[in-house]
Amino acid sequence: MKKNIAVLPGDGIGPEVIAQAVNTLKAIAQKFGHTFCFEYAEIGGCAIDKYGEPYPAATHELCMKSDAILFGAIGDPKYDMDPQAKVRPEQGLLKMRKSLGLFANLRPIRPFPALLDRSPLKKERIAGADMMIVRELTGGLYFGEPRGRNESGTTAFDTCIYSKEEISRVAVRAFELAGLRKNHVTLVDKANVLATSRLWRETVKALRDEKYPQIKLDYMFVDNAAMQLVTAPGYFDVLLTENLFGDILSDEAGVITGSIGLLPSASAGESVSLYEPIHGSYPQAAGKNTANPVAAILSGAMLLEYSFGMQKEAEAVTDACARAIENGIVTEDLAAGGKAFSTSEVGEYICKAVMGKQVTPF
Repeated sequence: MKKNIAVLPGDGIGPEVIAQAVNTLKAIAQKFGHTFCFEYAEIGGCAIDKYGEPYPAATHELCMKSDAILFGAIGDPKYDMDPQAKVRPEQGLLKMRKSLGLFANLRPIRPFPALLDRSPLKKERIAGADMMIVRELTGGLYFGEPRGRNESGTTAFDTCIYSKEEISRVAVRAFELAGLRKNHVTLVDKANVLATSRLWRETVKALRDEKYPQIKLDYMFVDNAAMQLVTAPGYFDVLLTENLFGDILSDEAGVITGSIGLLPSASAGESVSLYEPIHGSYPQAAGKNTANPVAAILSGAMLLEYSFGMQKEAEAVTDACARAIENGIVTEDLAAGGKAFSTSEVGEYICKAVMGKQVTPF
């Protein structure tokens, strides 16, 4: 099978971890007889430096003609430290999501058995946890208008807006995923305070009653959900929520796995989908070859499964990552005082494991 993949390494550690994800996909192509064509483009701070904007037209055109998108990270300290900056790398991510119609972010949370002791949470609390967080991506507070400040600059305002259509299309994804899992969706909101949350409840319940009666649906306020994620994560199957809440909760859930460097994600679109690690650009580690590449590599596994329908290939990648972790081939975030391997060494080990080669620790 021949597929075209747009590669957007982005900023910070993005290029380093995406390089290992690309190498792993090349190993999969070689082992299973596929042809993956990789074409690169800029996004974020590096795109501002080159084009003056964070999501150039050329990058969008490449994404639109590709079968899937592999994305690294966005963010640069020189913009973070300048509150007056008119153009920011993060604007590129928001524009890309809106332009490509990337409306549903899927973040699987399932700890590796070999790392249960690495989480700050008690082992017995996280053992068996296996959830999918489904976050709406193109609506809510991040995109609502009007936004800004008053003329004197003393008051700032953002607007949260949702439509039934926006809610329904992401809820469909959540219910369909639940049907492949444990038939349980938890809608997280703040319906006791927010009008948008009440619309979420009404819309999601009506959709379930009409089309997915076999799916158990319950509701949880976001403050309670934040607590339950770290006290009883095994309760959740599919967690469905709006943009801002999903952004916060999915990062909080990283504590379950022991490192945010292990968490992949998929952003489902109307025509093409995007796959990325959730850890961000982590500029402090950029260029040091110390960042954990596993989240980026597992994002590649999600790409294989969700965009290409390559279940066996995706499992080969996941199994190779698990093998590396079980054998202690991990970066400094997981080394716990033991030997830490470099980004490229971990990637090399995983590629060899994918190919089925006899792999021994370095």
